Amino acid sequence: MGVAPVNAWPLAWVAMVPLWSVLHRPQQTVRSVLVGAALWGVAYHGTALSWITGLHPLTWMGMSWLESMAIMLFAWLFITLWGAAIGITWVALMRGLMRWQGLKGGNRVLVGTALWCAVEWIWSQGPLYWTSLSYTQSPYNLVGLQLGQLSGPITVTAAIVAVNGLLAEAWYGWRIRLLARQSLGQYSGRYFGSALALFVAVHLLGLGLYSRPLADRPAEALVVGLIQGNIPTDQKLTAKGIQTSRQVYLDGYEALAAEGVDLVLTPEGAIPQVWNPFLQNRDLLQRAVVKNGVPLVLGTFARQNPAENQGALTQSLLTLTPAGEVVGRYNKVKLVPLGEYIPLESIIGMLVSRLSPYGDSLVPGKFDQLLETPFGPIAAGICYESAFADLFRQQVHRGGQAIFTASNNDPYSPRQMIQHHAQDVMRAIETDRWEARVTNTGISGIVDPRGRSHWLSAPNEYVTHLDTLYLRQTQTPYVRWGDWLTPLLLGIACIRYGQEMVNSDRR
Repeated sequence: MGVAPVNAWPLAWVAMVPLWSVLHRPQQTVRSVLVGAALWGVAYHGTALSWITGLHPLTWMGMSWLESMAIMLFAWLFITLWGAAIGITWVALMRGLMRWQGLKGGNRVLVGTALWCAVEWIWSQGPLYWTSLSYTQSPYNLVGLQLGQLSGPITVTAAIVAVNGLLAEAWYGWRIRLLARQSLGQYSGRYFGSALALFVAVHLLGLGLYSRPLADRPAEALVVGLIQGNIPTDQKLTAKGIQTSRQVYLDGYEALAAEGVDLVLTPEGAIPQVWNPFLQNRDLLQRAVVKNGVPLVLGTFARQNPAENQGALTQSLLTLTPAGEVVGRYNKVKLVPLGEYIPLESIIGMLVSRLSPYGDSLVPGKFDQLLETPFGPIAAGICYESAFADLFRQQVHRGGQAIFTASNNDPYSPRQMIQHHAQDVMRAIETDRWEARVTNTGISGIVDPRGRSHWLSAPNEYVTHLDTLYLRQTQTPYVRWGDWLTPLLLGIACIRYGQEMVNSDRR
């Protein structure tokens, strides 16, 4: 479907027609329909997620080459099938509804669009989520992505599904008339025209939202410094790598502080050690913050109970201030299965040390967090969390004035890096916030509330960068009310479905 880095976003607006078309063939067996849906899903999700193969080799974790290959293939296939299950579930539900009560034309498109949004929303609540239909448009179709301000990414998804459904209806009518050797007819023309009109209307609305001035004020400017350390994970987790990390980020911090930044950001796990609050006054980075007077957002690990330095580990961002204190903390909420925690650990706990580089499973943070800084609260996310729109919406709703995301991205290829950037572009648009994204190996960047990238780093290079973003207090309809579109579509679809049942009984 043309996900980043391939700039083929128009493909998504026609690529679902084959999936819709299986609903027009009631004579096909359920098995063949589900197999077709599975193949469609594997083709989309499998190619989009092919960067997962970059996990291999994991020999640095003590695995053999074959063990590493098996784990990589399992991860790729499992996540691909998990994503493909969205389309499979949708087709199964639609077939069931159409067998119980026939759906035709516009009602079929309406019910199908509502159901797809509902299924995708359910998947977004789970532990594995990346390939929403909406992100096929990011970061290239910024005009279309502006609809995310209204009801989040599901708004873009709904538009894509509906346009494809209308095109499928047009194709269905044309095929029937072709087989009957009749002219194209009004049926096909009406649905094709509706699809075209919806596509144009979506982008005209998006253009109106995109064209609005940002109206940022100089008093709200925040000069941030980003450090892209570029230290591979297999090196960073060694004793020598820890010392290298400390020196790299200390040097980067000193250089950016000397340039006059207001705040310095580091990536996920920049210092791969457990933060010790009892020894923080001896920490060289904390001392540098006190000396230079520039706050630092540090990616590291911390204990659940910082006062006593006890409890399970969290993947965290800590705000260090010139007063020698930690005034803000954000703990990663959406942890990566097998990488940061082991599902069903009590059953398969023996595998923990083999699959997790941390030795123990991490524990997730709570949803009611905000990263406090001397400049006010900031919405934060760590790595994989960039795919979960509601996590950022809730933080902005509670007062987050900008977005900071911190990621590792090693050992993945630039293909994964640009997809990760594409997710963050959507989060900036949906929440109307400036975003600073800092990574270990790339791609780091600065994104404005319209999704425009003001700066992007080169991948797999050490980089320090200074840039300006603006703190904002605005709230989009999505930030205020969340995903209101899905229940609205489901409500209208239920009404129309009920009307079809009544009309059928009368006939």
